[in-house]
Amino acid sequence: MCGIVGYIGYREAEPILVEGLRRLEYRGYDSAGVATITGPQMHLRKRAGRIAELAKYLGEKPAPGCHGISHTRWATHGPANDTNAHPHLSNNGSFAIVHNGVIENYAALKKQMKAQGIVFRSDTDTEVIAQLLEQHYDGDLVQAVQKILPLLEGTYGLAVISPLHPDLLIGARLGSPLVVGIGNNEHFLASDPAALLSSTRKVVYLQDGQLCVLRKDSWHLLDANAAQVDPTVHNIDWNPVDHEKGDFEHHMLKEIYEQPEALENAMRGRLNNEDASAHFGGLNLDSKQLRRAERLIFTACGTSYHAALVGEYLFEEFARIPVEVEYASEFRYRNPPMERNTIVLAITQSGETADTLAALREAKRKGHHTLALCNVVGSTIAREADGGVYLHAGPEIGVASTKAFSNQVAVLSMLALYMGRLRHLSSLQGARMVSEIRAIPGHVRRTLECHDQVRRIAQKYHHVNNMLYLGRQYLFPVALEGALKLKEISYIHAEGYPAAEMKHGPIALVDENTPSVFLIPSSGVVDKVMSNLEEIKARGGPVIAIAPTGDEELADHIRSRADDVIFIPQVPDYLQPLVAAVPLQLLAYYIAVMRGCDVDKPRNLAKSVTVE
Repeated sequence: MCGIVGYIGYREAEPILVEGLRRLEYRGYDSAGVATITGPQMHLRKRAGRIAELAKYLGEKPAPGCHGISHTRWATHGPANDTNAHPHLSNNGSFAIVHNGVIENYAALKKQMKAQGIVFRSDTDTEVIAQLLEQHYDGDLVQAVQKILPLLEGTYGLAVISPLHPDLLIGARLGSPLVVGIGNNEHFLASDPAALLSSTRKVVYLQDGQLCVLRKDSWHLLDANAAQVDPTVHNIDWNPVDHEKGDFEHHMLKEIYEQPEALENAMRGRLNNEDASAHFGGLNLDSKQLRRAERLIFTACGTSYHAALVGEYLFEEFARIPVEVEYASEFRYRNPPMERNTIVLAITQSGETADTLAALREAKRKGHHTLALCNVVGSTIAREADGGVYLHAGPEIGVASTKAFSNQVAVLSMLALYMGRLRHLSSLQGARMVSEIRAIPGHVRRTLECHDQVRRIAQKYHHVNNMLYLGRQYLFPVALEGALKLKEISYIHAEGYPAAEMKHGPIALVDENTPSVFLIPSSGVVDKVMSNLEEIKARGGPVIAIAPTGDEELADHIRSRADDVIFIPQVPDYLQPLVAAVPLQLLAYYIAVMRGCDVDKPRNLAKSVTVE
């Protein structure tokens, strides 16, 4: 959500800034802009719309200079237009600001400054920062920034430049990520290390309350008390090729096809035949502490929440421990009773999701041990949790999560196995699970072979305005995730339900123009789900069935009742989410493409939601 790129060095800044913004397009935005400096001159260029619009404008009116900042904005205050796009200038034009986050007291600050005669040109909360800088500046830009930060309530990742200090680029962070890139006689600033991949691999992650002071030949960090800190320099191990689409039309399709390899990366070194269990190096909890756990709370948002729901089934079945799944946005403001030996697990792709981070901090404040499942090394949640597990899914560029969801479910499966073996699972049960989990990447590869069939089904239904997704037990969260994928990228209204809940209201929506996607389990409640399917057919609703192979009698029965059937490999029930999610991802993808939607950058959405 929003993107910041800053540069100070010996090269022309404009191409570096624009290229960095392009690498952050996946985060979601609706306008873009740059500000550069040459001597006493500030060059401001910004446009609503995509970066292509900004690049076209820069082609007509370049922004020269070796010192600048840039931004992609996801609108929070005021519409997406040229005026509200970042950067924002102070009234005297001496200070340029880009900002991620939300200044919650901006209205009070703005009212106060308007009473003093200060004129505002935009609807944004960010402009108050630029005007505050002008008010508090007395010749030292670093001190001016330090003076205004305590006046700001809310969250921010800031970058500041001024022609009064052409050798200086300043950044500050509170609740919104910011990273310094270290080069040779040049330095960088960004909200995401992905923006820096083509320029440097050495980065420093700012902590909350820290401020960075960058010059082309030096850099240092200050804490909230203006004391210099000694930060850790990290090396980014991502390959720039990972951020390219390669032979695929969209990042999302590429990432769907990367799932088998991503799953193998998540499992590598973690499954152990000798112990018939899984091993994790970063939990920072010994076996005694884990055995004492009386309850687990999983907290997450969006797709990660659906993975957490799968995790609830996994842990309660295999580890025999009560699990509660909470929306992070709700959990952060609730005050539920929590047993002393409760572990809180935050699940996130980006590691920067504002609500999930706040929920984790609230749990820590109350003295509970916190763990994180996260994909981004060095992210805020990864650093602040007491322990955790990286997903190793690799960079995920498409806004709609695919391979990160699969890796979250896979890691939760291995964690459930690990805790089950600590508690009550026999070595025979553990050995069987190790073998079954290891086989999953191969099953997912075979599932991907359904793409042509899914494309044909998408062609049949891409015109509809509503769809229902139905599943039970382990497949209920997958129904929710399938519906979310369709909503996110095709803008079709879709809902996921436990199949048996259809009778209790949603069946009123069924008609010949509302397809229902049924997720058929391989055992357990399969007869119940087939009965629910019959209820839909009896009311004229089209049915798309996702069904396991292996039972020819069941397969024949499904073919006779469903309008379309996609067969997937038969796996144990607890692993079905990993194969059943694939055709749902492909269905959403092909429907979105056929509707002419921007698959990788769906409207109004952001990859990393860093505001509340």
